[in-house]
Amino acid sequence: MDHDVQRFTVAHLRRRPAAVERGGFVLGFDPDTTSPFVNYATPLPGAAPGPADVAALIAAFRERDLVPRLEFAPDAAPRAAAALTAAGFTAEAEHTYLVCTADTLAPPVAGPAVTAPESDADYLHLDGALAEAFGGAFPPSPQGAARLRRTAQGGGAVRLVRAADGTVAGGALCSAPAAGTAELAGVGTRPAHRGRGIAAAVTAELARTMLHERGTGSVWLEYGGQDSRRVYERVGFRPTGTRRYARLDG
Repeated sequence: MDHDVQRFTVAHLRRRPAAVERGGFVLGFDPDTTSPFVNYATPLPGAAPGPADVAALIAAFRERDLVPRLEFAPDAAPRAAAALTAAGFTAEAEHTYLVCTADTLAPPVAGPAVTAPESDADYLHLDGALAEAFGGAFPPSPQGAARLRRTAQGGGAVRLVRAADGTVAGGALCSAPAAGTAELAGVGTRPAHRGRGIAAAVTAELARTMLHERGTGSVWLEYGGQDSRRVYERVGFRPTGTRRYARLDG
């Protein structure tokens, strides 16, 4: 599964508005944001970059005034991982990723109604809800709302749960499939609406959509804590491999 996840990441970054390739790395750049969580790179599966390749990777980030940063499955590109470490990259984090298939997806249970965004206002409200859910790490913006819309229009899926006032209580997105898998991300609920099953509901609906309607072989995600991991495991996600976030400071 590591190679599938890595091939997916390569394809996903190639969809960025200003993607480039340097010495066995794909760099996904979006000129609308300087966020390191959007602008990052990944090695091709099995890549064996040399010092000059890593230097070119670093230069591509520096010329855009961005921090050199990568996300990848190290077991799918061990020589690239070693080359990055030798160049001074350090592990920002290392996460276990979870995978759901049609065989492991749990049967539907009663929960809040999950729908797709229907208007520009829905995308703006969802972007704001996710920004609040993640404590401001991703500031809300028209560009963020536009990225959510592009995900839905580009073969992925976006889902939300409405609050009683018609705004958005929480939601998530799933990127367009590649290499037989798709990444489910951005699962977030506004603090005032937590404890009502929103995260489980949107996760289950996105997984069902991709597995049963889009024919994707699997859906994978990363989790931010043991509480969220338990939510995902109840839906049918199972721990499978590891992804590393690496960056070069200074």
